[in-house]
Amino acid sequence: MHNTLEQVFGYPQFRPGQEKTVSAVLAGRSAAAIFPTGSGKSLCYQLSAVLLPHLTLVVSPLLALMQDQLAFLQRHGIAAGSIDSAQSRDDASDVMARARSGELKILMISVERLKNERFRNFLQQVPISLLVVDEAHCISEWGHNFRPDYLKLPDYQHQFNIPQVLLLTATATPKVIVDMQTKFAIAPDDVVTTGFYRPNLNLWVEPVRGPDKRRRLVEWMSERPDQPSIVYVTLQKTAEHIAEHLQRHGIQAEAYHAGLPHDQRDGIQKRFMGGQSNCIVATIAFGMGIDKSDIRNVVHFDLPKSIENYSQEIGRAGRDGQPSDCLVLANRDSLNVLENFVYGDTPELDGIRHVVDELQACAPQGEWEFLLGPLAYNSNIRQLPLKTLLVQLELRGIIAPRYAYYAEYRFKYLEEPEALLARFEGERKDFVAAIIQTSKRARSWATVNFDALYEQHQAERNRVVKALDYFQEKGWVELESKLMTEVYTLLKTDFDPQTLSAELHAGFTRHEQTEIARIHAMLDLFATDRCLGFRLAEYFGDSNAPQQCGHCSVCHGQVARLPAPPALPALVDKHFEALCDGFIHRHEQHTGSVPSAERVTRFLCGISVPLFTKLKARAIPGFAVLEDYPYAEVREWAEQHLAG
Repeated sequence: MHNTLEQVFGYPQFRPGQEKTVSAVLAGRSAAAIFPTGSGKSLCYQLSAVLLPHLTLVVSPLLALMQDQLAFLQRHGIAAGSIDSAQSRDDASDVMARARSGELKILMISVERLKNERFRNFLQQVPISLLVVDEAHCISEWGHNFRPDYLKLPDYQHQFNIPQVLLLTATATPKVIVDMQTKFAIAPDDVVTTGFYRPNLNLWVEPVRGPDKRRRLVEWMSERPDQPSIVYVTLQKTAEHIAEHLQRHGIQAEAYHAGLPHDQRDGIQKRFMGGQSNCIVATIAFGMGIDKSDIRNVVHFDLPKSIENYSQEIGRAGRDGQPSDCLVLANRDSLNVLENFVYGDTPELDGIRHVVDELQACAPQGEWEFLLGPLAYNSNIRQLPLKTLLVQLELRGIIAPRYAYYAEYRFKYLEEPEALLARFEGERKDFVAAIIQTSKRARSWATVNFDALYEQHQAERNRVVKALDYFQEKGWVELESKLMTEVYTLLKTDFDPQTLSAELHAGFTRHEQTEIARIHAMLDLFATDRCLGFRLAEYFGDSNAPQQCGHCSVCHGQVARLPAPPALPALVDKHFEALCDGFIHRHEQHTGSVPSAERVTRFLCGISVPLFTKLKARAIPGFAVLEDYPYAEVREWAEQHLAG
């Protein structure tokens, strides 16, 4: 173990927690490594993988993280590969062939890949020594960014006969740790935590009224010219506005959020990493997989979503061990906006019932086939909660995923169809002619008609897709596939749809309450009169942090009394009909029914759901007009009016 550490990785010694973790894995036991951001979790699986006999399978939620780690492994001469959605079919096949032959030591994938039938068949044929789960807190419903597909990982471990697992995360509360440990049967001694206290991070919480935040941010940044800094905001439009505001005040800054084109985001990230750009104003889309060691400032212009998010985001500062400042410009102004994000993810009961009914209607075929987009739209449930719903149905043994395929393929000729045809002869030429002939051509794109190909030429779907992939590879056509169709097997059909829908809805409501409590726990942390470093460590179950760090705002005698948001006019004085009539009328036109109080509340609080896109709800007067009010209060007000 020590030889490999030095010879392969070039490190003279282990960092805290690494040796204990690797020893547990090499002794054949499952383990969990819970270390702060940037303190060497990855080495625990990389070193183990080199010494274990078979393949190490790494599940990671982020493509950017995978790419960084692959580059690191390749630099150290370790045979590693990944399979991701950006790859061509041939590249993926090549990686699988290397894994089959035993050449690969490490294979990195996203959790969604395990739903792919072809990939699952492949895993059945490959001996695997270790399953590594990166960002493992995603498996817990008590965790701060629960990913429904992670819940199935313990099942996959058994399915593919993987003898042991290694869980890695930087942010797990005691409750989440117990959850992770239970799900994977990890012994308490093999849960290795190294503490959450970072002595080089100065934590500052400043109570600032909403209108004064921009001025204070400019002051703060001006006192720290040209230091690598990240300013976190909640909304995409805020990122744009604040970056512009900083530039107007002579501070070079760039906005970064998920709404920007991929290549633009990539460019911003590269400039920041390379030091050509020093200040990024970003939503939380920025930072995952950012391994820049000299970030000196992390400013939260808006409140973070939770203590876990706060911890993860400030964890990007000072990875080189040098002092770094983390500032929160705190008030309660955006509290309702944060809470509204949570309420927006709870499906309405009749939306859940729609999914359950659709599922039951497929009972005679024993198979349920659907497109996620239309299902989200018809049930009016956002895609992420809809995926959670599907996983809950799986965990109850009602459905099981079989496979997924693209419903639609279309292509654009990059050379004339005649020239393409001339490249083939015999039976192959007939086959290519059939594709050309049956594909309906609009101005520039031709859509493949699989049914016609099968009926007229007995051409199997699989062969057609292979041929199109080959044409694209040769540069003869440009290929596009879309509309991923999910296919599930029905395992149980004897459930009562009403009871099942109510149980599922109750589960979502419990989760909503947990998330709201999480936001309030964060406000309590920022307003504490005890050392911030100590309180933060304590939240994560670390009792070894100093009771007074000496380098936070509380230790400097500044307890944050968070200013209350500006007083809002009472709802009683608002005119319900004036605000809602336009929406109610359009809803009735489109759906034939009066919207529920829940739906009216979402409209008034500006929470988007799939149906609102079709109704063009954003353009209806009244949309988001009450976004600053507490959701529960608006809902109660809407209920009274609709009932009356």
